Amino acid sequence: METIEINTETIQLDQLLKWAGIIESGGQVKLLLADELIKLNGVIETAKRRKIKAGDVIEIVGEGTWKVVRQGE
Repeated sequence: METIEINTETIQLDQLLKWAGIIESGGQVKLLLADELIKLNGVIETAKRRKIKAGDVIEIVGEGTWKVVRQGE
C-alpha cells in the first residue's frame, strides 16, 4: 500500500486522484465509479466529489491501494 500526502483537512476524491497522478482526467474518475472499481475504506464509492481525509484508504481494483496521510505525520 502506497501513501498519498495531503496538506489540507479534506480533498475531493477526483482532485486527489488527479493530483497524485493516479488518473489523468475527471472523465476517468466517472468511468471508474460507474464500473464500481473505486473503493473508499473497503466500500464501493459512487461520488467523485466525496471528501477524503487523512486515514482514508482508496482502492482502485486492478490498479492499487493508497492510504491518505496528512503531510508531516
